[in-house]
Amino acid sequence: MRIRAGYDIAFNSLQDVPMVLMLTVHPSRQADLLTDHAIRVSPNVLARDYQDIFGNVCTRLVARAGLIAVRTEFIIKDSGLPDAVVPQAVQVPLSQLPNEVLMYLLGSRYCDTQKLTDFAWSTFGHVNGGWQRVQAICDYVHDRIQFGYQFARSDRTASEGHQERIGVCRDFAHLAIALSRCMNIPARYCTGYLGDIGVPADPAPMDFSAWFEAYIGGEWYTFDARHNHPRIGRIVIARGRDAADVAISTSFGPTQLTRFAVITEEVLPSDTFPLQPNIDSKQRQYAVHASL
Repeated sequence: MRIRAGYDIAFNSLQDVPMVLMLTVHPSRQADLLTDHAIRVSPNVLARDYQDIFGNVCTRLVARAGLIAVRTEFIIKDSGLPDAVVPQAVQVPLSQLPNEVLMYLLGSRYCDTQKLTDFAWSTFGHVNGGWQRVQAICDYVHDRIQFGYQFARSDRTASEGHQERIGVCRDFAHLAIALSRCMNIPARYCTGYLGDIGVPADPAPMDFSAWFEAYIGGEWYTFDARHNHPRIGRIVIARGRDAADVAISTSFGPTQLTRFAVITEEVLPSDTFPLQPNIDSKQRQYAVHASL
């Protein structure tokens, strides 16, 4: 299948503000691109890309005072298959884990494992390691947290999400990641596109999505505690320890989000390709702006 995706995002500032954007499709999916994928900045400013320590593509620029817009539109091929389900994937003993995945066992800014370890072992210690244990964690998180955009809070940790029992997709991912790490299962945060492909259309405006990957059976597998069932058409943008590593926009100064539109949908023969920026940006600000 073919999927068209893109965004139209604008910021306003009263002064020049350096920014780092993480809005480029992850290198692991760039071979699937069927059209050009480039961030278009208006007004034109000097921008340059680099790869961070996790292998994500980041874009550096200085937003001039006033309005700056960043856009892209592209088409990508996809298998059309749902997320893999591999119940036989076993938990890898700690002594056999590759060196490069050990960091995904540690607590991080939003995944405060030290506050959840005792709970995790008392709740999931009896579940067989590997796929069954990660799925049990997803089931628990899916039932524990109530989803709602009005519940967005950019500084909520996993333990706070567990206590408050409300959140958005990043909160589901953070809690599931933290609980997995407590059980000695490496887990990493993912952000990207996830359209309503193969499922009923969500009436809410399109947004970027967050899910996670767990290292079991010697491979990274996709899990999604918010939706909690296999989905079609994920397009990963970035991976990291948690949302702090993969903020799609980091501003080193005051900026205001003034426009935010995302599109992710299957390409049909009769389709045209306009991107309509008609989303209430105030409602969606949590997803696209983080300050260091």
